[in-house]
Amino acid sequence: MIKDLTIEYRTNPTGLDTLPRFSWKLSGEKEHTLQTAYEIQVACGGRMVWDSGRVASEQSILIPYGGEPLQPFTRYQVMATSWDNHGEEASASGSFETGILQKENWTAPWIRADIPDTDRSPVVFEKIITVPEGTEGARLYLSACGIYEAKIDGKMVGDAFFAPGNTSYHHEIQYQTYDVTDLLPAGTHTLTLTVGNGWFRGYLGFAGQASHYGNFLAVSGMLRLLPKAGAASTLCLDADTKAFHGPIREAEFYFGETDDLTAERTPLGNAIPLKEEESAQIGDLISQQDEPVRVVEKRAAEAMFTTPEGDLVFDFGQNLAGIVEVVLPAVRKKTTLTIRHAETLDRDGNFYTENLRAAKSTDVVIFDSGDAGRRIHPHFTFHGFRYIAVSCDAPVTCENFTALALSTDMKRTGHFSCSAPLVNRLCENILWGQRSNFIDIPTDCPQRDERLGWTGDAQVFCSTAGFQYNTALFFEKWLRDMDSETTAKWGVPHVVPNVLGDQDGAAGWSDAAVIIPWEQYQMFGDRKMLEEAFPLMKKWVDWIRTKCGENHLWQQGFQYGDWLALDAPSADDRTGGTDKYLVANAFYANSLRIVRDAAEVLGREEESKEFGRRFEEVKSALQNEYITQTGRLVSETQTAAVLLLHFGLLPEKDHDRVLEILLQNLAAHRNHLTTGFLGTPYLCECLSENGAHDIASEVFFKEDFPGWLYAVKKGATTVWERWNSILEDGTFDTSGMNSLNHYAYGSIKHWLVSEVTGITPMEPAYRKSRIAPRLTKGMTYAEASLETPYGLLSCSWTCDQGEICVKVTVPANTTAVLTLPEREGEILLASGTYTYTYATKTDLHVARFSMDSTLGEVLAEPAAKQLFDQLVPGMLDNPMISFAYGMTLNELVVQAPQAKPIYEAVLKQLNQNS
Repeated sequence: MIKDLTIEYRTNPTGLDTLPRFSWKLSGEKEHTLQTAYEIQVACGGRMVWDSGRVASEQSILIPYGGEPLQPFTRYQVMATSWDNHGEEASASGSFETGILQKENWTAPWIRADIPDTDRSPVVFEKIITVPEGTEGARLYLSACGIYEAKIDGKMVGDAFFAPGNTSYHHEIQYQTYDVTDLLPAGTHTLTLTVGNGWFRGYLGFAGQASHYGNFLAVSGMLRLLPKAGAASTLCLDADTKAFHGPIREAEFYFGETDDLTAERTPLGNAIPLKEEESAQIGDLISQQDEPVRVVEKRAAEAMFTTPEGDLVFDFGQNLAGIVEVVLPAVRKKTTLTIRHAETLDRDGNFYTENLRAAKSTDVVIFDSGDAGRRIHPHFTFHGFRYIAVSCDAPVTCENFTALALSTDMKRTGHFSCSAPLVNRLCENILWGQRSNFIDIPTDCPQRDERLGWTGDAQVFCSTAGFQYNTALFFEKWLRDMDSETTAKWGVPHVVPNVLGDQDGAAGWSDAAVIIPWEQYQMFGDRKMLEEAFPLMKKWVDWIRTKCGENHLWQQGFQYGDWLALDAPSADDRTGGTDKYLVANAFYANSLRIVRDAAEVLGREEESKEFGRRFEEVKSALQNEYITQTGRLVSETQTAAVLLLHFGLLPEKDHDRVLEILLQNLAAHRNHLTTGFLGTPYLCECLSENGAHDIASEVFFKEDFPGWLYAVKKGATTVWERWNSILEDGTFDTSGMNSLNHYAYGSIKHWLVSEVTGITPMEPAYRKSRIAPRLTKGMTYAEASLETPYGLLSCSWTCDQGEICVKVTVPANTTAVLTLPEREGEILLASGTYTYTYATKTDLHVARFSMDSTLGEVLAEPAAKQLFDQLVPGMLDNPMISFAYGMTLNELVVQAPQAKPIYEAVLKQLNQNS
């Protein structure tokens, strides 16, 4: 049986302007299933345009079309057939429809309203169209400078928000294709397009600047009518199109939207063509590249209350990005309803908006008695919020308000759960962080006056993002813009699209140009995407080379360092305590290694050798500069040790010492992290892969500051920008940079999946997987599942009451290598479901005493005193011992490493006694 036939990752796509590739999944009850052959047939109008014939191959993903040249605006039927090793045959059908294919096929002009540049209100464009009898199909192709919403006779066209999407508009601008057949029976109809400022003309960035791409709003559109017989006809938005101001009077992403339902339309005359200099600001038209932004969840208001300051507040129970739908209350006269948005309340229970900075995040509806019961929501803005404060003369209740969560509508693919409730809530927070910040591009935050495509945030999170959702198209689109924005002079920008202006690239941020394509390739096996990204990957490492000295190291210019790390020498330093150029060169070397490996995958042997040589060159230079002959580091921070260990940049002789540096640093901080944006993603993974999974678990499970579960314990429903965004006393970080919905630290989910449940790809797209779960103190159960390009891959384990049980599912047409906990050797698995149960003495319940217990807590037990007297006679007689009572055993070990076996023996006995 075949399921999930997709064409360029989509089901029956329309408006396709690329050579399509076909993928499917095999399913069925039989184990050890492998495809042995396939056939793909593509037809148009009953005529075969490509028949691959029966191809002996196991390939079932991303098989390229190989037939006649495709024609624009044409629907094609697809039939895929697969044969497997059990002698079974199965087929699945689908279709795709091409778009313009070439820009010459877009015949509509760009038009705008004849209004002064100072008029920033949304504009409505209106055209009367006539559909003749005998029309059996209609397609609407639209784009805009700004963001648009289309209606036919007052009915919405499509269900997307913020079309045509956020791109580097000077280079490329998307168009969308809509099947409007059902909205256009024979007769006369009214097509309207309302266009708001959006990313093209709106305010973007923390400098308060607007109109980054142009100070105008424009539209371009074609309607193709398909008769039962004869040639199609095309109607264009042109000079006959009327323009006016409608009920949406103001709309900005940062500031909100004002809708006046009582206002009369303000005529603006006929539309006019764009001026030549305006047209020059618009890039090439391309079809929609990824999934659109849609409402992905609706949440009713859960509570209504009045704050101590007198605000009427509604709580939706979840921090999210989106808008609020209002059922307008009954009124007797013209009334204004105002909604302000906030992520949290302050410690006194009052509405808190200081972290929004200049973003007003306020929506206003002006309405009259005839509007009672009408449902309305903003169209051209969004906010980051959990709470709203409502002002209205008429009484309102929870029933009047519904939160509409907005996000790029990617397919959910990955799930993780375990026996620890706080961890499950953390995983939900990570999921919501991605939802909230994947609004057409990967942004840093959804609430304040920023919401930009920061490359560093996306780079550290991309693996987790690709587990939770299918991000193939999402990142492919964004990488196109990254490539467009990259220059030989400035390198890769810090944000994409680049609205912050020219500045030199920075390590960890601009490395997104290398790391994201490689991670995407591992997850989805898309060789074409890697091929297209390879020039960008090379451009970045070649740009760094121009900044290096004779020692081959990058030691000049601005760097973010280990952004927001807690080990900075002063509170005002956001770059952390790790030498910024050590961080920069570690990422430089890592990117060179990746480019080397990518070149090898793509069959570029000479380039692979060259980048391999450069990698070894930089690695050696880094070792000479930042590592002493005895294995000490210039910066003996957690992040420095983690990057050098995880990226494989150490001399073999220094590996154990640097690992010990990391462990001692952690112990000195009571096994709490001090890492920032660039060290955190690798910390637990580095520990686990270097034989310290128990320490990784301790770090992860910390419930006090700093740690992942601290925010959860504080009631967070998303991941914070800072470890201490909300302080222990309930006050806030006052730096002016304090988002409560920032996904970067959510990268820890990759560790949960790849180490705790042990799922990693051995071959791209999980064609072959490694499954090596690790028993983790604090969990008696863990499970992860991932809908890979081949099907569902999963691993779950339990360890409780003297028994381990591991269950694994391997999708058809793939294999896996399984390593069981507490068992030697590897097991090669074909597709199927397997269960292994065996006895154990391991107890994963958290013990009462640990190395994080203070000496005073331990000595409060009489048995502990007896044990110390036996193991270290006279130790407790030392009058200075009382000064150590407040220190944890981990901290004491830093001072006296030789005492560790003694402490461990005492703890073991105490925990057995309890």
